Amino acid sequence: MPETENAAATAAAEEENNTALFGKYEVGRLLGCGAFAKVYHARNTETGQSVAVKVISKKKLNSSGLASNVKREISIMSRLHHPNIVKLHEVLATKTKIYFILEFAKGGELFARIAKSRFSEDLARRYFQQLISAVGYCHARGVFHRDLKPENLLLDEQGNLKVSDFGLSAVKDQIGVDGLLHTLCGTPAYVAPEILAKKGYDGAKVDVWSCGIILFVLVAGYLPFNDPNLMVMYKKIYKGEFRCPRWFSMELRRILTRLLDTNPDTRITVDEIMKDTWFKKGYKEVKFGDLGLEWKSEGEGVKDLNAFDIISFSTGLNLSGLFDSSCGVEEGERFLLRESPEKVVEMLVAAAEKEGVVVRMRKECGVELEGCGGNFAALVEVYRLPGELVVVEVRRRDGDGGVFRDVWRNKLRPCLCAASSSTTSDRDGTTLAQPVAGDS
Repeated sequence: MPETENAAATAAAEEENNTALFGKYEVGRLLGCGAFAKVYHARNTETGQSVAVKVISKKKLNSSGLASNVKREISIMSRLHHPNIVKLHEVLATKTKIYFILEFAKGGELFARIAKSRFSEDLARRYFQQLISAVGYCHARGVFHRDLKPENLLLDEQGNLKVSDFGLSAVKDQIGVDGLLHTLCGTPAYVAPEILAKKGYDGAKVDVWSCGIILFVLVAGYLPFNDPNLMVMYKKIYKGEFRCPRWFSMELRRILTRLLDTNPDTRITVDEIMKDTWFKKGYKEVKFGDLGLEWKSEGEGVKDLNAFDIISFSTGLNLSGLFDSSCGVEEGERFLLRESPEKVVEMLVAAAEKEGVVVRMRKECGVELEGCGGNFAALVEVYRLPGELVVVEVRRRDGDGGVFRDVWRNKLRPCLCAASSSTTSDRDGTTLAQPVAGDS
């Protein structure tokens, strides 16, 4: 980088830095700059971990009318936990700026690698496998990226692909009464023909089309549909006119034909991609949501609460005081059980699996729950109290409040309370498997 550019980047970083962002992140070099955001490399001063800090100007955001996009991006990224998706660590804000603290992908954009030279078919397949794994994970949770392209695919230091930039993503709540999305978005060369038709589209199917374009680019080194004249390029996309170079294998040509099928009804699906013989070669299925949490020794892996901690939850002993009282069980609640934290989590996992809810174990004593096509997302944490009691705290992380209330109150919580009630009671014979407060 020329000296003048280095100086400009340093000055910009210092502007954002002010010694340390929120006293926690030491901001470094500028990584990239867009219309509404700048991205910096930073270091967590507590752990030494490298992170990327995406800085968004509230003024620019409000003037552009894109505030809802940022809120949706935060909502989406906070519930996506996949090894091939950039992780959102936390979101911070001041009066003028919003800060996304993101996983740092040291390898940079995949686009930079392709610009130097095309990939071998085997290497392209490896990246494509990781891309499809991430995209399939998103679709299963009701999230559609809608702007998949090499510029939004990053590489970590091990060379693994990371999907980023969910700013144009859609969720099922945005689907119209016709069952389709209607917002025109995406990057011209990667946009699906049905978006150009302006009659509505399936978010999953347009993501698959974009994945097909990406696969072609990885192996060919150029775009399948391209022309200096945008309207001419759109006509090529609409007609599906492309030719594979001579070095493409027959198996690759076959899957590309299905990926770039202009008819979304007959276009290959993610499930079908994963069964394809070309795709499956050397594929290792990604494991996530591992239930094998190892509980540490008492007091180390389980949060113990003393009297001060209990009182600090809220005024008096109303354990639901942390939540807005007007929200009731739609936002969360706390209740007591006479059980070990380990047993509570075990019962919760069993109940969730029975209802088809995805479970992810957190360190210490927490469980993340997701289901109902992304409309149900909750965090459950268990705190040990003296006298063989625990506080179970549940919070709605995302999704629909009505769905949360139905799934948690009518399906999951009763399993915990019933199991605990059938085996334990206090010395006076009064069951403790009931909410302490906030149960309407």
